[in-house]
Amino acid sequence: MSDTQLTVTLSGGGIEDARAIVRALESVFGAPDGLPDDEQATVRTAIFDSPAAAGVPSAPREAGTSLSAPVTVTVQGTPQAVEAASETLSRAFSTRNEGAASGDQEQERELLLVP
Repeated sequence: MSDTQLTVTLSGGGIEDARAIVRALESVFGAPDGLPDDEQATVRTAIFDSPAAAGVPSAPREAGTSLSAPVTVTVQGTPQAVEAASETLSRAFSTRNEGAASGDQEQERELLLVP
């Protein structure tokens, strides 16, 4: 993993839930390597190569960004990128922090996003 990469793994929910979550992160990280597109997948992944912006937008939750089912999201990257992703998702969705692990140069955090 490069020092500017954020990896996002999503499980639960449907394809539209996964796409909504990835789109919420685009405002901070830019476009990912692609939007989730496998409707039959049980786990979906998106990789963002852009570094996190200096600040996290303070936009309130947008209408229509509710999820159809709970989604477990794991974000992995630099501590700054993981924090920015967590804050962005918390502003866009109802979120519970399910735990974090830290290494020498990267961090991983698991969030539960609920409808």
